[in-house]
Formats: sequence, C-alpha cells, structure tokens
Amino acid sequence: MAKYPINLDLTEKRVVVIGAGPIAARKVLSLHQADADILVIAKQIHPEFDKLCKHLPISILQQPYSPDHLENATIAIAATSDNDLNKKIYADCKTRGILCNVVDVPGLCDFYVPAVINRGSLQITVATDGKCPAYAAHIRQKLEQLFTEEHANFLDALETQRKNIIAGAIPPENRKDALKKLADDTSFDIFIKKGQTDWLRHAAKIIQQFA
Repeated sequence: MAKYPINLDLTEKRVVVIGAGPIAARKVLSLHQADADILVIAKQIHPEFDKLCKHLPISILQQPYSPDHLENATIAIAATSDNDLNKKIYADCKTRGILCNVVDVPGLCDFYVPAVINRGSLQITVATDGKCPAYAAHIRQKLEQLFTEEHANFLDALETQRKNIIAGAIPPENRKDALKKLADDTSFDIFIKKGQTDWLRHAAKIIQQFA
C-alpha cells in the first residue's frame, strides 16, 4: 500500500535517536537541519558519530535505552545493531502513539526517510516505499544534475509574485492559471537567460493578462 507523503515540521520538537553509530550520525545530521530537538540514547558512542556530531546542539545520554526516554517524543529512530532492542523500541513507540523508524527494517517503520535534494526552499524527495533506499539515492544523484541553485532563485522570485497576486492583483478565479503560467518552463527560461529585470516584465504582463 502506498504511503502518504508529508513534509513534517520538526522545529523544536523532540526526536529520540537510539544508537550512536555511523547510520545514527547521518540521521542526526539531517534532523539537525530540520531544527529538531534531538536526544540520542546509546551505551557507546562510535568514533564516526563523535566526529560528525560532537559540535551539534544535541543531548546525548550514554546509558542503556529505557521506555522513559520516549517521553514527549514526536518521532523516534531506532538505529542500533541489536534486533531485539529495535523491536522493543518499536513496540514501546506503538504503545505511546509515537511514530517510529527502525533503520533498514521496513516492517518496523511507521515512516520512511526519503532521499532529499535541497535547493534553497525547493526540496525534492525520492522514496521507494522502503524497498531499496539505494535506488532512491541513485535517482537523487540524477536529479541533482537537473535542479540547480537557479531553481531556488526562481522559486524566491515566484514567491514575491505569488504574494502580489494573493494580495489582490488578480481575481481569485484567475489566480491558479496565472501562477501556472508564471511557473512554467518558458518563464524559467526567461529568468535564467535574460535576467530578473526581463523576467519581472514578463511577470507583469502575465498579471495584467489575468487581472
């Protein structure tokens, strides 16, 4: 069954990561980018984890996992090498209504973490429903060549025009068509080939057309 895709706002929300190995380090780095409040639980800290994460503003408890560590958690990620412990963490999360991801065990995941491309405010994600994350990473590498920082700059310019349109520059019934035209390939080509000044003229013509 297909999963329901969402972009989850984790700003200042508690995320518990159990484990402190290389895989846990990658999870923590991406969670840090999302401004999550990260708590790491692990009996031992792997040198690579320490190298990558020691300067991050995260909380680390170097002790055995306890269900009490899940208090106030929004999500939890089990990244230990102990299969029985991972199963227990998942069961504890289910009891508490906390979404859990057990790394590399699709059957013990309430959500999957996709491969991500970030270009400014433009975020593109690729998921394989947990079947093969390596293939998602492969597709991400291909998309990284197609989408550049120019797309991020274009998105910022579109945001300004969208605000103008919503503020009343165009009647509500015409807004969708106007925005679609502003965001099409022709509009993007003008933006990158002729520059922002010419693009603003192009945008003004579109707004006038649908006003």
